[in-house]
Amino acid sequence: MIDLAALGWDAERESQFSPHRPDGLVPGRVAVQHRGAYDVLAEDGERRCEVVPRLVKEAASAADLPVVGDWVALDPDTRVIHALLPRRSSVSRRRAGESDVEQVLAANVDIALIVCGLDADFNVRRIERYLAICREGNVSPVVVLNKADECEDVAGALDEARRVAGAAGVLAISARTGFGCDAVGALLAPGVTAALLGSSGAGKSTLLNRILGADVQKTAAVRESDSRGRHTTTRRSLVVLANGGALIDTPGLREIQLWVTGESVGSGFDDIAALSAECRFGDCTHTVEPGCAVRGSVDAGRLESFHKMRREAERVSGLVTEKQRWRSAHKAARQLYKLRGK
Repeated sequence: MIDLAALGWDAERESQFSPHRPDGLVPGRVAVQHRGAYDVLAEDGERRCEVVPRLVKEAASAADLPVVGDWVALDPDTRVIHALLPRRSSVSRRRAGESDVEQVLAANVDIALIVCGLDADFNVRRIERYLAICREGNVSPVVVLNKADECEDVAGALDEARRVAGAAGVLAISARTGFGCDAVGALLAPGVTAALLGSSGAGKSTLLNRILGADVQKTAAVRESDSRGRHTTTRRSLVVLANGGALIDTPGLREIQLWVTGESVGSGFDDIAALSAECRFGDCTHTVEPGCAVRGSVDAGRLESFHKMRREAERVSGLVTEKQRWRSAHKAARQLYKLRGK
């Protein structure tokens, strides 16, 4: 038997699901997504399921179909998913190579563990981007600086990460030796879902194995030249923890193209927002205007990151608006077909 409450099932979820009970459906949570199929955890165990064709037809994009972490309503006998329950949170990016497509990496995530190696993988600009997608998806981020045993200046790296992390927690650990891992484990309470995010070679799978106390995921050494790792984790999967809760492992991301709004970007740059009040012009873009209080006070790399992320957010806002228009038209067409059918 699987305790769904330990995975986050609560009164609100039960209320959302209750209309499906008269149809003989049962709740489940997506643990693994395959090509055209899903491994779903239900109270009586795990089963391989498919999605009813109606859901595919009604979806505006792949982002509207189940992903790892989603709660669904399924027929236990036919093993067909009939409904997707509303998501409380999600981690999304623009799909690599497709600038107008949203890719949902994981759904219903409470905490995102942003794992960054304290070797050549350490990059605060990349951390800023992970923080932005977490804020957009209503996910609480925690920056986990791994491989502390290989770093000569852990304190300096912590300070640098904290300068961009804002209110997010920052931890230094070594998944290989176990140093600091108790602080990560303390975040994984019953009913809490955490997701591991980070580039290949950052040590996500090693950390997962440390938390589970067993070598569940394969690991591999990184290249000495640039600390890049191979994709030892090839698909997203939800693991049930022994003490309750769940942990979603994800493959390393080489690209973090944003699928966020300007608000999510702006809230991650409070220092720039505060300095903007001192600029000579109220609509200062912090690029060429005289009397700009930002350019001379903010690190050039951080300011460049702010401009780049804001441009991406402006583009995504237009794409989201277009998607909403398409969805409204599609919904109106379905309603018309139903009326004509009567």
